[in-house]
Amino acid sequence: MMKKIAISMALLAALASCTPTEQGTAIGAGTGAVIGGAISHSWGGAAVGAVAGGLAGALIGQSVERRGYCVYRDRYGRRYEARCPRNY
Repeated sequence: MMKKIAISMALLAALASCTPTEQGTAIGAGTGAVIGGAISHSWGGAAVGAVAGGLAGALIGQSVERRGYCVYRDRYGRRYEARCPRNY
């Protein structure tokens, strides 16, 4: 039991030094793997859940990291980021 607690604390300490995008990816992948494995009762389902959760977590983490910026498209369809307009 003590070994599991030590491993958990080491993983949490390592995760604390990551960027929000990296944290979101790690948390999303771990959660997706658990849910995918529980639903499908297979390693394949856990792998699919980890990939889907990791992608979703990365997107959420990235949106937090770039707070205050919006994504726009120019008249040629190219995407770019700029500060969001302030709503007064």
